[in-house]
Amino acid sequence: GGADLLRRAMGKKIKEAMDAERPKFEKGAAENGVDKKKATEVFDLLEKFANYGFNKSHAAAYAVVSYQTAWLKANHPVEFMAGVMNCDIHLTDKLATYFYEAKKGLKLDYIPPCVNRSQATFDVDKGKLVYALGALKNVGLDAMRLVVEGRRSVPEDPKSPDKPFVNVFDFARRVDLKRVGKRPLEMLARAGCFDQLDRNRRRIFESLDALVAYSAAVHEQKHSAQVSLFGEAGDDLPEPRLSPVPDWLPAERLSEEFKAIGFYLSGHPLDDYMPALKRRDVMLLDDAENKARGGTCLVKLAGVVAGRQERKSAKGNRFAFAQLSDPSGAYEVTIFSDTLEKSRDLLETGSKVVVTVEATMESDQLKLLARSFGPVETVVADAGASGLRIFIEDPGTVAQVASVLSRAAEQMPKAGRGPVRLCLSAAGLPGEVEMDLRQEFPVTPEIKGAVKSLDGVLAVEDF
Repeated sequence: GGADLLRRAMGKKIKEAMDAERPKFEKGAAENGVDKKKATEVFDLLEKFANYGFNKSHAAAYAVVSYQTAWLKANHPVEFMAGVMNCDIHLTDKLATYFYEAKKGLKLDYIPPCVNRSQATFDVDKGKLVYALGALKNVGLDAMRLVVEGRRSVPEDPKSPDKPFVNVFDFARRVDLKRVGKRPLEMLARAGCFDQLDRNRRRIFESLDALVAYSAAVHEQKHSAQVSLFGEAGDDLPEPRLSPVPDWLPAERLSEEFKAIGFYLSGHPLDDYMPALKRRDVMLLDDAENKARGGTCLVKLAGVVAGRQERKSAKGNRFAFAQLSDPSGAYEVTIFSDTLEKSRDLLETGSKVVVTVEATMESDQLKLLARSFGPVETVVADAGASGLRIFIEDPGTVAQVASVLSRAAEQMPKAGRGPVRLCLSAAGLPGEVEMDLRQEFPVTPEIKGAVKSLDGVLAVEDF
């Protein structure tokens, strides 16, 4: 106990506390046969160490670690980033920072989360960073290890080669989905982990109850004493019917992906907005950073709000820090009270905004002070097209295009509308056939992206 009091006095570097401990130390030393001169000499060393030794020892240790990590990052960047991300695999905010560094700073190739390629933790495959299944929200490493084990040709042997899942029914037969849990399976579907088995994420998501029940029946039969007349246990069980629903629109897919991963991995909600935004002099974060290196400047940035924290100053004024992202990266803006009061309604998580900022470089760090906010849709409407021309090579795609446009009209009643024309250039047709749908539909960048993602659509252009 006495030694701990001395340690605490040294740590606080308070001279009066150290002076109070000296007599106790010298008395204890005398009782243990140490002469007073030697005891005084030792305590003087302790006092000297308390003044500077702690800092010096830490400086040396940090220097060694800094050199080692810098060498690893420079010479083995993929393995280094995989290791760093595994250290913080449950901290979504840090994973977002690391991923932007890997993708933007180090320009590393990556493999998105996939039940056929990913491990439970971050891994490296042929020079590419493989995103971890266990890094998704609300999944748990143990549940994801069940998926990896089920993928092996011999589940009990960690060294056995992988045998990729053929489809979602094969996945349900080889992995006990009841043990994995419905919530983790929902996150896998949202993140696109089943894309190699079925690209319709919404269909998988809404069929999970049927798949879990099917998997439970198969595994119950495997563990029973019954022998199937049709081969492997469970082979005689009928496969469930998957939900017959169209896939999420691209913006919806990204929103669901964000819920599972914590940031945008396969794309960004503003991707389809950027051409119209650039016509309104809205910059990407990278361009704003380059401009700020020449001195403080006012620029316009677009962003999707990821979060907002409000504070109160010593004088009682409220201010805030908001986290946003655009297709080139994530950034934070500082918002003072007057701007915050005018813009608070626009700063809800998931909102798409255009923010005018004062950009300054301080110690090679970009500092952004918000001057004003506005909704992206308003800015785009001022610079947008009056209609869409959709080029199609397969007549069968017309029904899909019509479905997307009809859903958009129902779900986006306030969106700006315009005429839509279909240009069909199918085999056997002389030239192109252009059809005016004679009805106005939402012509936002979001709808443009949704139509462009359909199979059979060659291009979508404004007119």
